[in-house]
Amino acid sequence: MSVDPRLSINQATIKHADLATALRVTADAGIQAIGLWREPVNEVGLDSAARMLADSGLRFTTHCRGGFFTLPDGPERVAALDDNRRAIEETATLAAAGADGSTAVLVLVAGGIPTGSRDLIGARERVRDAIGVLAPDAKAAGVTLAIEPLHPMYASDRTVVSTLGQALDIAADFDAEVVGAAVDTFHIWWDPQVLDQIARAGREGRIATYQVCDWKTPLAADVLLSRHYPGDGVIDFGSLTRAVIETGYDRDIEVEIFHADIWADAPENVVRRTADAFGAAISPHLR
Repeated sequence: MSVDPRLSINQATIKHADLATALRVTADAGIQAIGLWREPVNEVGLDSAARMLADSGLRFTTHCRGGFFTLPDGPERVAALDDNRRAIEETATLAAAGADGSTAVLVLVAGGIPTGSRDLIGARERVRDAIGVLAPDAKAAGVTLAIEPLHPMYASDRTVVSTLGQALDIAADFDAEVVGAAVDTFHIWWDPQVLDQIARAGREGRIATYQVCDWKTPLAADVLLSRHYPGDGVIDFGSLTRAVIETGYDRDIEVEIFHADIWADAPENVVRRTADAFGAAISPHLR
């Protein structure tokens, strides 16, 4: 099976591969694009990572992740915002180093409810406030901040933004080229409003990235590690993918998987199986 030219491997899918390995196995598999994570980039240093990416010939699709700024005012919130500014700089540098067609998209996982708090509404407002602080930096760097809604089971500890509609409501305060949304099938497939909200995101020019993986029960004991290859679970990739494509979205599509068994496999095997799964579950809906 040939590799779909729109497939991008999100580095989390091969989590235990260092940056050099991740770039090599992705390119060797005939995949043309990759989304990177901050930790492996920072292990080698930003300048080295940019050179490695440039040498790989791969397009750069997203940088993961910024966010975690739901804390109230104080030194920890200031530190979180400063860290996000560094993430914006990293995103711009890597996008410039990637092959033609690279996109400067920083994925934001906003953060959960602060320890000791039950103020979900207030935490969401602090997300809006934080993006307001960071938006000028993103605009100056040519970076799009992609708010990623996560399934509600992550609302307490990972992000208080649980639906695509909520992400778009926050993004609406900002220019579309500066603040958009990440559309991730694992997190939004269950939402009865999802097709309407994808159409809305398209009208508003807010789809910064489309990410795919599957949902299958029972979930892992650590629910973070419950993502599967496309086609191995219950998600209707046809309706979701067609809805995204009908908005005019023409960028790469990332496969992002968190799963202990997949991480334990050789990265070469994972990227090959990912390409096959993408070709079977996603590619037919791109035409």
